Amino acid sequence: MTSTDVETLARMRLRSIRTTLGYSLDEIAERSNLSASTVSRIETGKRALSIDVLVPLAEALQVSVDDLLRAEDDDDVVIRPTQRTDGARTTWALNRVDGRTMAMKMRLEPVSEIPATRVHPGFDWFLVLEGRVLLQLGERRIEVAQGEAAEFSTMTPHAISAIDEPAELVMIFDREGQRAHLHR
Repeated sequence: MTSTDVETLARMRLRSIRTTLGYSLDEIAERSNLSASTVSRIETGKRALSIDVLVPLAEALQVSVDDLLRAEDDDDVVIRPTQRTDGARTTWALNRVDGRTMAMKMRLEPVSEIPATRVHPGFDWFLVLEGRVLLQLGERRIEVAQGEAAEFSTMTPHAISAIDEPAELVMIFDREGQRAHLHR
């Protein structure tokens, strides 16, 4: 693949990821500290790709510069999840960010207090692989056991936590849920 081909692919990936995640030019410009016209010129090939614009755009889209510039080979099929830990929650992304949905494996450690509930547009779905999970859904407290799944509108205040021991689940978010969960 030539350098021109890689540049064209990177530009297409930038635009595709931005639009798939539902960001306008203005929103991604704000997230990357670039102007909307700069982002537009980069996507359309009217501005050179350089590291000083690729890094902030990749960070704003939560992808690596390598992902933007990678030539396609067998690695475009195999996903090698990386672990991210935030307090009592560890996650592994199970798909690339350029899809309409996001699949994630999550490990929850038990906590002394139920996390605060959140509301956002979208739908969430999860399957408990191990342990038990408490789903706080509005005023309801629902126990979801190993092998059981839950699906709910995220317009209802919600939170999930492990019960008594660590729990592992696979979660799927639609685009709105993905933005809310990954861009906190």
